[in-house]
Amino acid sequence: MTNPQPLCAGFTDPVHDAQRAFRRALDGLAHPGRPYVLGSAIVGLKLGPAMGHLLLALTDDDTPVWWQKNGSSECEWLRFHTGGRPAPHPRDASFAVLTDAEAMPLLSTFALGSPEAPEKSATLLIEVPSLEAGAAIELRGPGIQESQTVRIAGLADGFWAQWQDNHAAFPQGVDIIFTCADKALGLPRTTRVRRLEGL
Repeated sequence: MTNPQPLCAGFTDPVHDAQRAFRRALDGLAHPGRPYVLGSAIVGLKLGPAMGHLLLALTDDDTPVWWQKNGSSECEWLRFHTGGRPAPHPRDASFAVLTDAEAMPLLSTFALGSPEAPEKSATLLIEVPSLEAGAAIELRGPGIQESQTVRIAGLADGFWAQWQDNHAAFPQGVDIIFTCADKALGLPRTTRVRRLEGL
């Protein structure tokens, strides 16, 4: 009989590291399109550093998490460290971990909240190959002075059209945090987008 693989570590300093990551995540959503650095690599964890730190800071046993790739050791790792339990379907999740952005489900697949309880929507954590490549997208809205241009690589064709529908559904709709290696970038549902090239 083989021994089970040991779980990867969590935060080095659980209280302070979690507080730091939580504050940066909130700040990122308050200032859409502004990238920020979020933590160093967690030894043995296949997720990028930013994704790992966000999951450790944002989830607990009251936040079901849907994993795009089921049956992963990362799911067990998160449940051990935070109690974050797996959600059976995207609609049931408070958070979704998406590591293949091009093949991710439609945004409307996830919990969108309701007019009476918009806070019951999902936050999508999407790992992408780059936060500096891809088509130029102009962001406008709360937290942005004038406009902010982003270039996010690896998204499916039609993603930004989906986002326009998501924004139009406000106050309902999902929020997104994109990650790449140790960097993250927030995109709350209040943000309007316009493609600047390739139309």
